[in-house]
Amino acid sequence: MMALNLAHQTGAAAAVAAIAPAAPRSAVIAAAASASAPSAASASSPALQAQTMTVDAAPSQAPDTVKPDLAMACQALVDGSAAAPEAEHADVAAELKSKSGVPVFVMMPLDTVRKDGNSLNRRKAVEASLAALKSAGVEGIMVDVWWGIAEAEGPGQYNFNGYMELMEMARKNGLKVQAVMSFHQCGGNVGDSVTIPLPKWVLEEMDKDQDLAYTDRDGRRNYEYVSLGADALPVLKGRTPIQCYADFMRAFRDHFASYMGNTIVEIQVGMGPAGELRYPSYPEANGTWCFPGIGEFQCYDRYMLSSLKAAAEAVGKPEWGNAGPGDSGSYKDWPEDTPFFRREGGWNTEYGQFFMSWYSQMLLEHGERILSAATGVFTASPGVKISVKVAGIHWHYGTRSHAAELTAGYYNTRHHDGYVPIARMLGRHGAVLNFTCVEMRDHEQPQDAQCRPEALVQQVAAAARDAGVGLAGENALPRYDETAHDQVVATAAEKAEEERMVAFTYLRMGPDLFQPDNWRRFAAFVKRMSGAGKRDLCREQLEREASGVAHATQPLVQEAAVALTN
Repeated sequence: MMALNLAHQTGAAAAVAAIAPAAPRSAVIAAAASASAPSAASASSPALQAQTMTVDAAPSQAPDTVKPDLAMACQALVDGSAAAPEAEHADVAAELKSKSGVPVFVMMPLDTVRKDGNSLNRRKAVEASLAALKSAGVEGIMVDVWWGIAEAEGPGQYNFNGYMELMEMARKNGLKVQAVMSFHQCGGNVGDSVTIPLPKWVLEEMDKDQDLAYTDRDGRRNYEYVSLGADALPVLKGRTPIQCYADFMRAFRDHFASYMGNTIVEIQVGMGPAGELRYPSYPEANGTWCFPGIGEFQCYDRYMLSSLKAAAEAVGKPEWGNAGPGDSGSYKDWPEDTPFFRREGGWNTEYGQFFMSWYSQMLLEHGERILSAATGVFTASPGVKISVKVAGIHWHYGTRSHAAELTAGYYNTRHHDGYVPIARMLGRHGAVLNFTCVEMRDHEQPQDAQCRPEALVQQVAAAARDAGVGLAGENALPRYDETAHDQVVATAAEKAEEERMVAFTYLRMGPDLFQPDNWRRFAAFVKRMSGAGKRDLCREQLEREASGVAHATQPLVQEAAVALTN
């Protein structure tokens, strides 16, 4: 999850920087890269020929029961909650769009499913939590389906038993599910409270060929995600990474066929570290990076360097193909510390434009390949949306170079819009753009780091709107205060219908959410989001309804809080 720790939420106010129109580019750069060209052709996807093997689901276990009288009392507080169950494979995506408000989902704990994949962790807590969420008017939940859990035993050997238990529990409670195809490691990023590595058989191949890991200028390897430079190479036990991702998604679809479109309404496709479409430019593990460092370029594995060399030779500048910028500083530096990122630095030279075009285009082509695979798998599943998460890198946004965005692969500067190409790529596949830091305000952030989360969200929203792409949101940090809730409602919901977000996912379910004051505020927040566009809803009425929900669900919430803590 793209986030910063809570200490980063304080700071003085600062003005929002304006984004200048795109500057003209030289003939050499125009010929070299198509990262920002609207007509950029879709990257061809490798043939996906590997066969998928699936395992039989474990028999469903009888869930722990919630007292029927309590559950009925809770449901009575939610408008429409007594409606009959949807028909199988109902067009839920169209249904959500027709609502006046913004549906709220809640992220499940990272370790919801046990590492052996066979069952849920803290099963009673999950059961009580889902009942409470439904009673508060929540639309559904989001859960990571970890590659390192579900395909841990060997290539093509899938174990979705624990996830099957959760899907059945969600369906029983009338909740929808956003399933994240998490092809990354859990651990090493902000908010990662547990460690779930990539499958052992993948790590074995990465140990044999360490260039399968993203690599920085000093040769440090990052094992969070397989380098996109190897996307089309059969380096994982005879399959390409893209084939592995496609086979995993196909196995998931087949295993949960009866849930697709009625319970499972969204597939978020992981595309990099923390599940985001980006490079691992700011890893927190071992203190490598800390906020608000600019990060480092991740282009030094031999597969990435081979591509860079070919791109440089194609534009008649072979000397540009030996490495990334040598003067771009290190992880914890600030833009003005480096010749490349400072105000009139190398980023704005012909070489800088060439390098950033190549670096960002490699990321776009990676996204194109995975989305082609995902749409091929899920096209036959009506009522299921596909989404992609883009990181909310708001620090140094007020500078000319936007250094932290550049190292992550977003070619977004004072003169170049880096989010329009991403939105257009998603639009070609009908995917939703999921964006973080929706809860943040500029004045909460450190002034000296020139953080501009509000301006960043506005820019991404404009890119999505212009590309005809649905925009969904998340909060980057756990927030339970009304100030954050107000910002989310204003940004996501209190908009004209065409500008409203299609969904919002709340980070994260845990004992803190179920503390009495936090829970009451959250219930009011859900009411406000679901009632967006209804002018007759007053704050006092919503607060009264939320207090009623909090009172009725008190036993469930107490049970969930205690069980989650233990």
